[in-house]
Amino acid sequence: MIDDPETSVLAYYTLSAYTVEMDALDKTLVKRLPRYPLLPATLLGRLAVDNSQKGKGFGELMLIDALKKSLDTTAQVASIAVVVEVLDEEALGFYIKYGFQPFRQEPKKLYLPMKSIKELCEDIVI
Repeated sequence: MIDDPETSVLAYYTLSAYTVEMDALDKTLVKRLPRYPLLPATLLGRLAVDNSQKGKGFGELMLIDALKKSLDTTAQVASIAVVVEVLDEEALGFYIKYGFQPFRQEPKKLYLPMKSIKELCEDIVI
């Protein structure tokens, strides 16, 4: 997200292909998935908002855009969830508010299944 015409970066995110171990996921999600040891996912590697822009809702806009793009790409490249690794409690609360859940053995690593992302995107007009 840039401030046009100045082209200052206000916020950004990165997405990349990722894999998750089946054993790390919630059992209710796993029972509907193929039995592969590693499953495809999308990593939200970084979501950041410029300090001068905090509190303006840009983090939410960037997250929703990243989730929508992740969902859209599953038509071409399989992905069962979006994964994030949080740095602090504030970020943890931000993602949990949108339904992300922790991996079973890694409480600072969260995921949101694509089914939940689809439902979230249907509820939000972008």
